[in-house]
Amino acid sequence: MSETPSNTLQYRFDGPEEAPVLILGPSLGTTWHMWDRQVPELAKQWRVFRFDLPGHGGAPAYPAGSVADLTTRLLVTLEGLGVQRFGYAGCALGGAVGIELALRHPERLASLALIAASPRFGTADEFRQRGVIVRTNGLDPMARTAPERWFTGGFAAAQPAITEWAVQMVRTTDPGCYIAACEALASFDVRTELGRVGVPTLVLVGSDDQVTGPAEARTLVAGIPDARLAVVPGASHLVPVEQPAAVTDLLVRHFSTAWQPVFETSTGQTALPAAALKPVLSPAPPQPPQTGPVAEIAPVAVPQGQGRPDPYDAGIKVRREVLGDAHVDRALAQADEFSGDFQEFVTRYAWGEIWDRPGLDRRTRSCVTLTALVAGGHLDELAFHTRAALRNGLTPGEIKEVLLQAAVYCGVPAANSAFKVAQQVIREETTPQE
Repeated sequence: MSETPSNTLQYRFDGPEEAPVLILGPSLGTTWHMWDRQVPELAKQWRVFRFDLPGHGGAPAYPAGSVADLTTRLLVTLEGLGVQRFGYAGCALGGAVGIELALRHPERLASLALIAASPRFGTADEFRQRGVIVRTNGLDPMARTAPERWFTGGFAAAQPAITEWAVQMVRTTDPGCYIAACEALASFDVRTELGRVGVPTLVLVGSDDQVTGPAEARTLVAGIPDARLAVVPGASHLVPVEQPAAVTDLLVRHFSTAWQPVFETSTGQTALPAAALKPVLSPAPPQPPQTGPVAEIAPVAVPQGQGRPDPYDAGIKVRREVLGDAHVDRALAQADEFSGDFQEFVTRYAWGEIWDRPGLDRRTRSCVTLTALVAGGHLDELAFHTRAALRNGLTPGEIKEVLLQAAVYCGVPAANSAFKVAQQVIREETTPQE
């Protein structure tokens, strides 16, 4: 067990100290206990390292809003323990961390297993909508629906104790950290980068997984050069819990036979060591940072004489993050020769020039925007900017305060109309889907 600073993760070890390290990464809403049934067998050969996501399983609630942030915290934790190289198996969000490791830190990975994973988890809108629901209603809606997302109906009915365990595991998660993890999944998309995953990879999926199912698994296998697929019958999303023996057997076989030789960072080649291929937990201090980072995307150079980059690309990114893919796709699809220039103008200047400025955070910009729309009587715009305000982290109570403030300075009739629009939007957006 561990004391946990804000830049590290809560962890535990199982297995012999001299064995090579194998890391097990959890999914959103779970704790390291989702791997309990795998540990006894895995710990015979490996020093098993499990970690909790921030705010999960009693871990300190330091939210991490990106997969890259979670990966960095994991590496900082491992550096402090002297663990330089390891195998990694991760489920769902834990699998995203595994892909991030393979892409950005390939020298650290000996072998990889991705369980119930995907190069892109649904759509950004879906996970940001989860954040809106949790911010408004707490975690109870997510907890109550967890069993149907995670398990087949037959398993949930036959295993009421495990089903209740799943519900309580989600219910006791810190809401802010759950929302941040949803944001991490919303922004994760490595579909164009899979070809750079250079370690042996097992892609494992439950045959009945309705969250990240066999189709997503096949996308991973098609994109990763050295990957093989294992479909576990009679299992849904949380396949290590539902079919523990099958998953354990697959992991043992994969990590026993597909442990990549040491990666020599100074030459970029793999070195064939004279001793065992699998390094062990080492007390040695962390190595100094490399002078040339691995697989880092170079910034776009701006040719001299052409000024700063066109803000359109930043604008379309911010516009999608604030308003949602569905809204933006609909607006762009409706544009024609007459209105297309206006859509480009809005994206470039409203979203790329103003919304992307660092001087105000997005919550504050939403407050300002709502007030201005009330003052102008722009009720159609008010509707989708109320949705945007929820996505940007404002609660319904805070939106109410903005409209009350606007009533004083913009007039009661304007605020009356605004309350009707905002009330309907908030009801639609914050009602949990059964």
